[in-house]
Amino acid sequence: MENNIETLKYPIGQFNSLDIITEEHINEWITVLEEFPTKLKVLVGNLDDKQFNTPYRDGGWTIGQLIHHIADSHHHSYTRFKWTLTENKPTIKAYDQNEWSDLFDAKSAPVELSLAYISVLHAKLVFLLKGLTRNQWDMTYVHPEGNVTVSLAQNAGKYAWHSNHHFAHIKGLLIRKGWLR
Repeated sequence: MENNIETLKYPIGQFNSLDIITEEHINEWITVLEEFPTKLKVLVGNLDDKQFNTPYRDGGWTIGQLIHHIADSHHHSYTRFKWTLTENKPTIKAYDQNEWSDLFDAKSAPVELSLAYISVLHAKLVFLLKGLTRNQWDMTYVHPEGNVTVSLAQNAGKYAWHSNHHFAHIKGLLIRKGWLR
């Protein structure tokens, strides 16, 4: 694996939203979101505190911070789904993920808290997503950074990518360090 900074930052490539999103895409993304918590727990299940405190790349977050970030980010995603389903094209609240990941809990809370939260959150999210109609998938919110309109289908794709993106960060580090069992 090439260890240049772009490859380390984006091991599966950057997110690109599809112009046409089919039911098959949505079903694939729901499957990713459904399976992710278990895959993540298995991947990090044998790590110790020193390993959790290892950055996935120079200048990057530690494995622990990544896991806490996933919990925070996916919480925001779940809320965006709910706002969009209950309001008319809401403008969502953005947050500074770097500042959140610099807070003491992201640096020191037991990783098990966020692993458990990701499991419960994804179970609720997947239950919600499996019940959406085609028209609901087309509902949109506005992201204030760039005033970008995002459909719920696009949001599902983004967070399936986000799950795989951070999984690849962690797995790549474990491979590079020889920690993958």
